[in-house]
Amino acid sequence: MAGNEWINGYLEAILDSGATASGGGGGGGGGGGGGGGGDPRSPVAGASSSSVSPRGPHMNFSPTHYFVEEVVKGVDESDLHRTWIKVVATRNARERSTRLENMCWRIWHLARKKKQLELEGIQRMSARQKEQEQVRLEATEDLAEDLSESEKGDTVGELAPLETPKKKFQRNFSDLTVWSDENKEKKLYIVLISVHGLVRGENMELGSDSDTGGQVKYVVELARALAMMPGVYRVDLFTRQVSSHDVDWSYGEPTEMLTSGSHDAEGSGESAGAYIVRIPCGPSNKYLKKEALWPYLQEFVDGALAHILNMSKVLGEQVGRGKPVLPYVIHGHYADAGDVAALLSGALNVPMVLTGHSLGRNKLEQIMKQGRMSKEEIDSTYKIMRRIEGEELALDAAELVITSTRQEIDEQWGLYDGFDVKLEKVLRARTRRGVSCHGRFMPRMVVIPPGMDFSNVVAEDIDGDGDKDDISLDGASPRSLPPIWAEVFRFLTNPHKPMILALSRPDPKKNITTLVKAFGECRPLRELANLTLIMGNRDDIEEMPPGNANVLTTVLKLIDKYDLYGSVAIPKHHNQADVPEIYRLTAKMKVCYMPYPPCFKIQRLTLTENVGYFLQGVFINPALVEPFGLTLIEAAAHGLPIVATKNGGPVDITNALNNGLLVDPHDQNAIADALLKLVADKNLWQECRKNGLRNIHLYSWPEHCRTYLTRVAGCRIRNPRWLKDTPADAGADDEEAEDSLMDFQDLSLRLSIDGERCSLNEPASSDPQDQVQRIMNKIKQSSPAAAAEGEKNPAEVHAPGTVNKYPHLRRRRRLFIVAVDCYGDDGKASRKMLQVIQEVFRAVRSDSQMSKISGFALSTAMPLSETLQLLKLGKISPTDFDALICGSGSEVYYPGTAQCVDAQGRLRPDQDYLHHINHRWSHDGARQTIGKLMAAHDGSDNTVEPDVESCNAHCVSFFVRDPKKVNTIDEMRERLRMRGLRCHLMYCRNSTRLQVVPLMASRSQALRYLFVRWGLPVRNMYLIVGDHGDTDREELLSGLHKTVIVKGVTEKGSEDLLRSSGSYHREDVVPSESPLAATTRSDPKADEIMRALKEVTKASSGM
Repeated sequence: MAGNEWINGYLEAILDSGATASGGGGGGGGGGGGGGGGDPRSPVAGASSSSVSPRGPHMNFSPTHYFVEEVVKGVDESDLHRTWIKVVATRNARERSTRLENMCWRIWHLARKKKQLELEGIQRMSARQKEQEQVRLEATEDLAEDLSESEKGDTVGELAPLETPKKKFQRNFSDLTVWSDENKEKKLYIVLISVHGLVRGENMELGSDSDTGGQVKYVVELARALAMMPGVYRVDLFTRQVSSHDVDWSYGEPTEMLTSGSHDAEGSGESAGAYIVRIPCGPSNKYLKKEALWPYLQEFVDGALAHILNMSKVLGEQVGRGKPVLPYVIHGHYADAGDVAALLSGALNVPMVLTGHSLGRNKLEQIMKQGRMSKEEIDSTYKIMRRIEGEELALDAAELVITSTRQEIDEQWGLYDGFDVKLEKVLRARTRRGVSCHGRFMPRMVVIPPGMDFSNVVAEDIDGDGDKDDISLDGASPRSLPPIWAEVFRFLTNPHKPMILALSRPDPKKNITTLVKAFGECRPLRELANLTLIMGNRDDIEEMPPGNANVLTTVLKLIDKYDLYGSVAIPKHHNQADVPEIYRLTAKMKVCYMPYPPCFKIQRLTLTENVGYFLQGVFINPALVEPFGLTLIEAAAHGLPIVATKNGGPVDITNALNNGLLVDPHDQNAIADALLKLVADKNLWQECRKNGLRNIHLYSWPEHCRTYLTRVAGCRIRNPRWLKDTPADAGADDEEAEDSLMDFQDLSLRLSIDGERCSLNEPASSDPQDQVQRIMNKIKQSSPAAAAEGEKNPAEVHAPGTVNKYPHLRRRRRLFIVAVDCYGDDGKASRKMLQVIQEVFRAVRSDSQMSKISGFALSTAMPLSETLQLLKLGKISPTDFDALICGSGSEVYYPGTAQCVDAQGRLRPDQDYLHHINHRWSHDGARQTIGKLMAAHDGSDNTVEPDVESCNAHCVSFFVRDPKKVNTIDEMRERLRMRGLRCHLMYCRNSTRLQVVPLMASRSQALRYLFVRWGLPVRNMYLIVGDHGDTDREELLSGLHKTVIVKGVTEKGSEDLLRSSGSYHREDVVPSESPLAATTRSDPKADEIMRALKEVTKASSGM
């Protein structure tokens, strides 16, 4: 075992300790086993009986005890202890030596694995720091171009690495107007999103599983509080709908009212208030853990988008003077909801806010440090890489990131590619000066501590000593006490003693086991107080998730080990209404000692009284890392001093409230000392109580919401341009005419709206009426000037006399989108693409009823010019399509529509769409940065070169010379984010092109734009794709649209360039099985495509 001195040292210490205790012990492994002849976990193993520590026996150091408790437990191998017991029990010296040696080799292997993982972590951090320095150097060069000499110096100084300690991250509030009652005339619509867990307004099942915790309570109370603020009309809290027999029926209800809104609001309509809106996604009959929800988030987005658009119309009728009232802000909570909010924000062009709650990169670092799991094992268990990518996507889109503490900004968000404190500071300064940032962007981070609902808190006398309304159990009838009190008291031998309360779910990171050890090994603490552990709800430990079950099992074993029966309460059940009563019980339960108990004689405490003093309860949160610590606020509101972990949010809370002590969660002696100090020192207890009650208003919901709305109002409020630019006169008449067509069709007056555009100029075939004739005339005569221009169009984009002011999409009931990426080795479209288009036309038009209500669209990475050439080659008229989505979603065209034809009769893109996707886009910034990154990859300048013909104002295109030499999309996206550039990248056209489009542009988002702009629901769209394609193909495969995968038309695509090793997987994005997808079985003929279309329609009808 040469080179493993740490093991040899432990073994020698164990042998020496064993020899001292037993008077024997050999000089080898057998001696070690013989020397440690007792249970090494016993606190007195190897200790002299005459030695008594002032803190009790737990203060005596025993190498044997330390080895087993710290080393063996530290590698998280439960069977190692069983092996040790076998070593001790074995009488044969040779067998004992063999067992001990085998166990040590196992520990050495695990320690070596941990060291290797730590080294990999150091290497990653080193590479990241090197990259950050390079990014800051580039930023210094790029951002200093248009500044004065003095400003250039400021920029360089701000971006240069600092050798001095970091200054606290501070914000400038001077330009913000605090939200007040003056805003009560506003009628704002706010959307909150919290996807996972079980969310309802009453009787929340907090702690029922790891997904239903403090976040659920936070978002529900935030929704209620925001709805009561002046100027807020409606708040919708979106979550997943669960219609499963495994959960309560209430989680399957589509909507639930939380509050009807502000009571003093004037003119409140029937839709005012706060509501939980449950959106179905994924299997409707299953409750899914958050790790399993990732492939179904696009379905959630489409369902939420439909609700928002419907609600916007309703609110427009109530308070918007007939115009839709879109959300003022969309706020995502946690990574999954952040991903959803980013897509919704992009589809609606409204601001987005993000709250991370718990961050994936931080969790990954913490687990990696433990050395118990490899990165692959962590990702398999927690889907951690998909979670991190969701957080990065949310950072790309967010205007504002709300955190609970400064530690979250500095130490957690600082780990992400999409946020750099120094670069954010420089960009913000440039924005204030009115200087261009060249497309670089960093979201603003602000600290807004969560609020608390004080409605269930009995008002406390701040200046009192806490003696008012003390609880007395003498002579009290059990019926007069709250039920949860009786549930706690039945565990306790002496319920009169003060109580130490811990309230959390039984999660390993909550560190409950260390608290029990601290309590069990400190005899004075056991003498003075009881310990109450509220660890969620349980029926049978064996039916709980493994992690939670292990924690509970360990707690029970520790209770038995330290003989804590009668001193520890572990109720099995409680509901949300019981929580305030638990706090009140802890705050008011006290005992009077006259004089001190004997155990005080061995304590190092300074006591000011010697006769007749009181001891009272304390709340503790010993979590390894606590993102915020809402329970600490609740405890303080009930007058309880606190002991809390020094890692995370509790640092800010204790600084603000000044009502407790911070401890190292790994140091059980420090935990015991802090608890003992607060329990026994009445003056300190009363000071902490008063400070907490005096400052608790800082964490009220009104204070939180006021700061929240002030910050949101400071964001750049944006809305779709077409809401303002659509004319209200002639255009409105045309809209009314087209809407009337839809109404008549719903009444079974079948108007021909298939691919033959000339039929729109003729009366309907079924009993035409005067009103119908008038409508048809309006449509025909809507734009004669544009029709005349159409005759001059050299590309024959439209036929004479058929130009409409608005796209036919407005009247479609179904839309068939061909998005087959069939390209040759040279990147040019193959004839198979034409074949698929023609067969889709034949399939749809073979059904006369379907043809009347259906339209077609083409979605491709090619520019418009190449798309039209392809259609001309196949003798397909562009007007056969209602929409052409070109340039990987960077442009949308409507052939045969007046607004998409310029003065020369040429097609031009939808200008509203271009304005829609222009947010955070810099064409030159993307082009220059991509060129630098690709050139730096292998030291040459010819990895990629500009593809000028494929470029447009919102698409930067490059030829890829050798796909084997370029970075993957993951790697490129990481580097762009670190530089503050928010873009959408894809390799396309059989890996021959790299295209960069705006963040809000993509082929999938273009479909949602068609829904938002023209009212064609996504669930009525049919997407036809190949079995391979561009790197953005995965984004097209999930959502509420129906998908038909045509086999055999694409031999290869660009997917190999999508992800690098160690990234998330395809199954984290696309469901492995879905009723919304079907695959053709043979050649892509019309009848086979129609069969697949009918199959997917039938399968999805039951959703």
